[in-house]
Amino acid sequence: MTETSTGEALAAAAVSAGTGPWRRAGIAGAAIGVIAAGAAVGVAVERLTVGRGVRKKARLALDATGPYGSVRGVPGKAVADDGTLLYYEVDDLDPQAAGPRRRRLFGRKAPAPVTVVFSHGYCLSQDAWHFQRAALRGLVRTVHWDQRSHGRSERGAAQQGPGRRPVSIDQLGRDLRAVIDAAAPEGPVVLVGHSMGGMTVMALGSQYPEFVRDRVAAVAFVGTSSGRLGEVNYGLPVAGVAAVRRVLPQVLRALGSQAELVERGRRATADLFAGLIKRYSFSSRDVDPAVARFAERMIESTPIDVVAEFYPAFDDHDKAGDLEVFAGLPVLVLAGDKDLVTPSAHSESIADLLPDAELVIVPDAGHLVMLEYPEAVTDRLADLLARAGAVPAAANVGPYGSTAQPG
Repeated sequence: MTETSTGEALAAAAVSAGTGPWRRAGIAGAAIGVIAAGAAVGVAVERLTVGRGVRKKARLALDATGPYGSVRGVPGKAVADDGTLLYYEVDDLDPQAAGPRRRRLFGRKAPAPVTVVFSHGYCLSQDAWHFQRAALRGLVRTVHWDQRSHGRSERGAAQQGPGRRPVSIDQLGRDLRAVIDAAAPEGPVVLVGHSMGGMTVMALGSQYPEFVRDRVAAVAFVGTSSGRLGEVNYGLPVAGVAAVRRVLPQVLRALGSQAELVERGRRATADLFAGLIKRYSFSSRDVDPAVARFAERMIESTPIDVVAEFYPAFDDHDKAGDLEVFAGLPVLVLAGDKDLVTPSAHSESIADLLPDAELVIVPDAGHLVMLEYPEAVTDRLADLLARAGAVPAAANVGPYGSTAQPG
């Protein structure tokens, strides 16, 4: 496939998709939506040779057979400082099942349960942690939540109405604190964040250093960044990146005023959208098609105006100077070596600022590394939890990898 500039790729896509206004809006929506998933505004497009009806049937078949995202816990809602209701689920320790298991592993004096709080990335949902959730179920208490305006959480109250204000990463950090206060008001916690979720953890630490000191037992930063996201080129030529930054403000304004039109267009360009998602979410050619479709569904479910609403917050994100709050804790920094969205160099920078952290670069992995190589991520998380005293070193999470079924 020949690389082109962003403008050329979008133009070619617009021609092949038709000239109606909703079609053009769909191409713009698809491009911006892929940024949300961990993508760029444009890539070179190759023509699809499989009939649209066949592709639609294949998607329906994958949706029907894949168990991904079907693990559910006890639901709850936290109230953010602006009144937004944030949805979370708790996978608690079953006293009858988990108790004996913990005693076998720890001995009679099992430590007080630790709560592991998982924060997901931009345009995903708590289900992005499906494999890790299945692996750790019954071994440790976990909390999974949907960021504001994502998944089952409410649209951000502060982002609605005449007095609305933009989303900020600091706001997400306060949201995380509200979820912890509601779902895990006592006891030690381990914070795990992917991409925007990792930034959320950083924002929590910068605003509540005493909370980190008193209650945080360990931290995992997965495929994330402490800042300088404006320098990411998304694997595009220099001219392509320049084009993205030149047209992006105009496209975002258009999306904000024509969300319904863009959503219709995005649905009409689903095949292009799916190809872009795969390119920027995964690296390996061996990704299970059902997993790729699962990621696509999560991203599709995020309204395009939410995509536009959140995107500007990343340019303002800069928490490199605040990472020292996590110094001295067990820290895991993990990334895919072919991540085009938050390149592994950003994880290396985090590790440089936290020299005692364990740095893991997963070969041939893209941005959604926890879905692409779930066993590798789960294994390193289990080791982190053992270092934090949340699970014993003898705990075996191997059988709970990519073959895990909802329990």
